[in-house]
Amino acid sequence: MTVIPVGSIELDYERTGSGPPLLAIMGMSGTSLHWGEPFLGPLREHFDVIAYDHRGVGASSRLDGSDLTTVQMAEDAAALLTALELDSAHVLGISMGGMVAQELALAHPDRIRTLTLGCTYCGGEGSTLADPARLQQLTEAMMSGDRARALRAGWEINVSPAMAADDAAYARFEAIAHRRAVALPVIMAQMQACAAHNTNARLAELEMPTLVIHGTVDELLPVQNGHLIASRIPGSRLEILEDVGHLFFWERPELSAELIRTHAACLTTPAP
Repeated sequence: MTVIPVGSIELDYERTGSGPPLLAIMGMSGTSLHWGEPFLGPLREHFDVIAYDHRGVGASSRLDGSDLTTVQMAEDAAALLTALELDSAHVLGISMGGMVAQELALAHPDRIRTLTLGCTYCGGEGSTLADPARLQQLTEAMMSGDRARALRAGWEINVSPAMAADDAAYARFEAIAHRRAVALPVIMAQMQACAAHNTNARLAELEMPTLVIHGTVDELLPVQNGHLIASRIPGSRLEILEDVGHLFFWERPELSAELIRTHAACLTTPAP
């Protein structure tokens, strides 16, 4: 990873692969490591993949104590493109990163070649959050001080029951968490940013080619959110993945990468 000045802060990023630029925006409590090699590997064959850590995560600048918002994180993403001397890029955002990508696309539509929104949420009427009982279980595990319990709870709400039972997959998830931990205050600040996010009434302004991906057994942000977002964005394409949880790119990495590749190929002429 490389640290680069981005406005008044620094962001830790990694740039790999070749082809048109693809900016990958991670979700709440995640790091750039969470994309996983089975997903990033196929993407690198077609894209110059830029994966970074949000402020407060990894070697990126610490939070300054002020409220964190998806608008602020979207401006971080735009500033990163500027720092890398990129006028535009294909943009992928998942979960909280999808909320950030929505704000980025609304504020800087000229910088988005194509937009992919995975397992995310737009707020407002019709949006659906996790079952309160499941959220309570997750919150209690995170606040318990027992790291192993918190990791396991996070894993189980993020994937399908079939994937949750895969010990090898969990071992990979656990290893990533130990390599680059995200502090609880940062996760809480990100959670508040997600709770305040609302692009519902503005999504109709988006005109770039947009792909929406969602799994049918997503417990964190139920699949109704994918249907809602796709209905709000004119001309968008919706891909529903059966029996797949929140981390669809962990459960179906090759398919997810191929969906993004074919979506980017929908452009008939390259952006300048």
